[in-house]
Amino acid sequence: MPQTILEARRLTKRFPVRAGLLRRATGLVHAVEDVEVAIPAGRSLGLVGESGCGKSTLARLLVGLLEPTDGEVAFHGQPLARLTKPARRQLRREVQLIFQDPAASVNPRMRVEEIVAEPLVIHRLARGARLDQRVDELLQTVQLLPALRRRRPKDLSGGECQRVGIARALATDPALLICDEPIASLDVSVGAQILTLLKRLTETRGLALLFISHDLRAVSYLCETIAVMYLGRIVEQASTPALLERPWHPYTELLLRSASLDLTAAPTGERPSNVHPPSGCWFRTRCPLAETVCERDDPALLEKGGGRLVACHKRP
Repeated sequence: MPQTILEARRLTKRFPVRAGLLRRATGLVHAVEDVEVAIPAGRSLGLVGESGCGKSTLARLLVGLLEPTDGEVAFHGQPLARLTKPARRQLRREVQLIFQDPAASVNPRMRVEEIVAEPLVIHRLARGARLDQRVDELLQTVQLLPALRRRRPKDLSGGECQRVGIARALATDPALLICDEPIASLDVSVGAQILTLLKRLTETRGLALLFISHDLRAVSYLCETIAVMYLGRIVEQASTPALLERPWHPYTELLLRSASLDLTAAPTGERPSNVHPPSGCWFRTRCPLAETVCERDDPALLEKGGGRLVACHKRP
């Protein structure tokens, strides 16, 4: 079995809702709730769900940019909170994040060569002529012309900016890339090129990948396994072929029909507030299969055979 690089263990993140002149807490936003996922070396996991379901918050928890309210993240089996200084440095080398907005994720005052070289300098991986050579190699890897080295982000297209971000992420020879909606701000043709680049990189370099998106088609192209998130919770996880062929959770069914533009698949009712979620199953207010048990009992995410996980009283 491949070694697990990152693992979320009952991971929870709640943000206080503040109101009034004194900004007193009036409630909690359930951004991520009791999530468990593991990302083995060399494997690819897709995370899908509607905007606002907690996907980006989960990504930031996994890399230590946010502190969890409860639960923990483990790096090679060790909780982040207990990592030594050298282990934290190794985490920053091995796990790299690629952001949704490529222009906002880079320093606008820096030139392309400086942006790509920065991780190499920080981690003392190259200097002098070797540093210059590595920058050229990384730009070539993401299919950027050497002539772009001296340009600044404002002089680049969105697709070029994203390739710079990918080159920067690859500089430390990571074991895992976490891609947070990396094609959401790009047009369709440029986004398709970035997907092709990411697929080639993961296959040729043996990289593990966590690809976060609301686009099931993009996730199914890149990932071996898909996890479906609703209101901060994982409601189903399965191999990509199994999930696409026969989704078990009603929410996954709706996502698949939506991806195929089946307008009859629109969920009934409004999405519940993640400040005041419903009792029982959080999807029940929109679920065509909901019964009394769904209102009363919160379904656990259970293994249903063949490695498939489902949180539903009615399936299978």
